[in-house]
Amino acid sequence: MDSQKVNRVILPGDVLGEVTEKVKLRFGPGIRRGGDEIIATKSGILRHRRPVTYWIDNNQRRYVPVVDEFVIGVVTGKPSMDVYRVDIGGSMPASLSYLNFEGATKRNRPAVQVGDTIYGQLIVASKDMEPEMTCVSVAGKANGMGVLEGGLMFQCSLGLSRKLLVTNSPILAAFGKRFRFEITVGTNGRVWVKSPSIGQTIALCNSLDAASQMTMEQIEAMLSKLEKAAHN
Repeated sequence: MDSQKVNRVILPGDVLGEVTEKVKLRFGPGIRRGGDEIIATKSGILRHRRPVTYWIDNNQRRYVPVVDEFVIGVVTGKPSMDVYRVDIGGSMPASLSYLNFEGATKRNRPAVQVGDTIYGQLIVASKDMEPEMTCVSVAGKANGMGVLEGGLMFQCSLGLSRKLLVTNSPILAAFGKRFRFEITVGTNGRVWVKSPSIGQTIALCNSLDAASQMTMEQIEAMLSKLEKAAHN
């Protein structure tokens, strides 16, 4: 992969590098392998997450499932006793086995209902297969995954979700200085927020969504007004 193209604007058809056997790269949205070349399929900014993950960052809303990514979904059905169907915003729903929850056994099944909001990790993602997700780590622990109780989920661009997932995200840092809230962000453009009151939760969701089109100075100004309104 050409490191000089990272954080630069990429157009569909651009060659980003050559495939080598020495380093196995992991491609996210907007990148595919074409023979011996790595090719961009979407316009946007080339991003890199260490050690070997690359993707094209843009404001699209249609999510393309990628193995190991953490997503937020909504349970839409239970076609069998063993499997839930979860809408993750892709072209088809993901499957989630009742055994893929911490402590789940045949006798101790998780309390999951249609309409519940679920946070989990994709363990299968292929254009030829339906996605499969889990709510436990390789060690069998939930690590924050599972049903998200209460709160409110909203849909945003994939670009915003990735900005919020950046280590020490400046956007989340600005919000955290002024408000107390819980937040879970999925790479599939879904964000779940929970705060002490319903009104504040709605205001935070609207403000986070609006922040995707703002500079940090504009975000600070918006939060200052929101904080004053909350105290009045």
